[in-house]
Amino acid sequence: MSQQSILTLYLIFFGLDFLFQNFLTYLNLVELKRNSNKVPVVFKDYIDWDTYLKSSEYTREKSIFTIISGLFSSIILLFIVLSGTFGSIDDFIQGYGFNPYLEGLIYIFLLSLIFYIVDLPFSIYSQFKIEEKFGFNKMTIPLFIRDQIKNIVLSGLIISVLLMGFFWFMDKTGSFWWIIASAGFLIFQLVLSVIYPLLIAPIFNKFTALEDMELKKSLDMLAEKLSFKTTGIFVMDGSKRSAHSNAYFTGVGKSKRIVLYDTLISILNPSQISGVLAHEIGHYKKHHLLKGLILSFVMTTLGFYAVNLLMNYLPLFEAFGFTRVSYHGILVILAFASGPFTFFITPLFTMWSRKHEYEADAFAAENTEYGKDLKEGLIIMSKENLSNLTPHPLYSFYHYSHPTVAERIKAIDKLT
Repeated sequence: MSQQSILTLYLIFFGLDFLFQNFLTYLNLVELKRNSNKVPVVFKDYIDWDTYLKSSEYTREKSIFTIISGLFSSIILLFIVLSGTFGSIDDFIQGYGFNPYLEGLIYIFLLSLIFYIVDLPFSIYSQFKIEEKFGFNKMTIPLFIRDQIKNIVLSGLIISVLLMGFFWFMDKTGSFWWIIASAGFLIFQLVLSVIYPLLIAPIFNKFTALEDMELKKSLDMLAEKLSFKTTGIFVMDGSKRSAHSNAYFTGVGKSKRIVLYDTLISILNPSQISGVLAHEIGHYKKHHLLKGLILSFVMTTLGFYAVNLLMNYLPLFEAFGFTRVSYHGILVILAFASGPFTFFITPLFTMWSRKHEYEADAFAAENTEYGKDLKEGLIIMSKENLSNLTPHPLYSFYHYSHPTVAERIKAIDKLT
């Protein structure tokens, strides 16, 4: 296939992806307006009219923002592709005669910086305009700046390790490097899972042992009943950035810990929090983490195999403005081309994720007395987070990694 044919094919799929994504958002806005006259029956005993209107307006503003920011990002990306900027940056770096590994590292960092700068105004607007307007933003400008610096440094370190490992595997491990590299990436993920709660998460948030003795006793008894061993229950100061709430468990093996947002503790009672935690333990008991790692390994292996097949196909590089083949070039091409060419399989992954959520809900309802409390907790969290209670079915089918709250309530009611 010629350079021009590859570029034309990319532009066609890019356009289809862009139009489809915006069509879904449009459908969601139409559905929002269609349901704006009354609170859905399933929520009428829990959510008042004013809160429902506020949640609808929050969804509407975020949707319009998504359309505008997506349009701008798409224009920038098309300009970079069509103007040959990918290749121009590569030629510029190549002129300094660096080691090929270092060239790749500098190239990825420079390109990441460009897209970071493009995205930064939208991040600021989202945080300090939309989230502020609806009462969610608790972040100060100094904290935002510190977070950005920390993210850049940590991301730089992690990406450096991954890229250097990737380049080394391609160079030194033979024709089946893509299998060996995938195994190496899996090991890296496992190591990161261990060190994240211990070393990385505390860089951004403060984690303190749960002090509410009544709640701690309830959660400890639940964990013991479900044979879920953990190093402890911790409260995270999520309220210093946002009023949104959540709970999760993190780590593997002996590093597992339960984490509750302080905002969650402030809106749910102990029984409801126990229901939420039972759901999270359900993910562990149903081996969803293991299944996720296996899927990640399979997808990474397929991705690396694609790199192996296309690594020396010069017309592909030329279609995106490069004048030579390179390790970093193929990574960039596949990273930006993967979305338009794979958008039609996205629902397969969201369906898989939603199946896990249903299973975790069922585990909580069938193995504990907190099924009703989990349902109430989900409704309260949806209310406090101003979640969209009536998404368009096609939009949620494509985008949602969790079933809608109404769908989860219906499933839980069948079990309790």
